[in-house]
Amino acid sequence: MPKDAEPRECSIADTLDLVGERWSLLAIREMSYGIRRFDQIVRNTGASRDILTARLRKLESNGVIRRVRYSDRPVRHEYHLTPAGAELCDVLLVLMDWGDRHLHAGDPPVRWQHSCGERVSPAVVCRHCGGEARVGAHSPTGRGALTV
Repeated sequence: MPKDAEPRECSIADTLDLVGERWSLLAIREMSYGIRRFDQIVRNTGASRDILTARLRKLESNGVIRRVRYSDRPVRHEYHLTPAGAELCDVLLVLMDWGDRHLHAGDPPVRWQHSCGERVSPAVVCRHCGGEARVGAHSPTGRGALTV
């Protein structure tokens, strides 16, 4: 990075520092599916054991997951999502929807069904008014813009 570079501070960059790596997000995906044991997470993600161990430690130290002992001899742990980790599952649904539309048009590898019976189609909405939020092209404040 050039000496005079001043990267923009933002929560996106901070979040990506924590979870913006393939194996971290895939581990969270597996836990959201109810897969909690290390060997199963390795198998279902394709991550190497050492890389997954490092990612799980980082997620645990930042409060995204927690380890729960399920065996004393030998000592074994399961991995569970914390409330913060469970919130990341919403992000994964939006990523999946984007991939379904742009990478797997017409034939997504996994289809989620909502309790109403329809296919899940996530949207980002304003908590205040319920209107769908879209990123705008320009912001008068220079801090980013969302329009409805």
